[in-house]
Amino acid sequence: MSRRGNCHDNAVAESFFQLLKRERVKRKIYSTREDARMDIFEYIEMFYNVKRRHGSNNQLSPVEYEKQYERRLTSVY
Repeated sequence: MSRRGNCHDNAVAESFFQLLKRERVKRKIYSTREDARMDIFEYIEMFYNVKRRHGSNNQLSPVEYEKQYERRLTSVY
């Protein structure tokens, strides 16, 4: 829930759920609630958090971004 008077509190969550609906849920018909739960879990854990490119980190996937970050850290020391 947003804090009173701050409309931007939910922006990240709303953006995520909009993508989830557009890229996954609206394209499928689930026979059971458990099928939906498993499919959404797979989307989040196997694709969205690992492979999906994000504009906030120069169009790198989170895994690629972390690898670059670790290389920068090790090159400093």
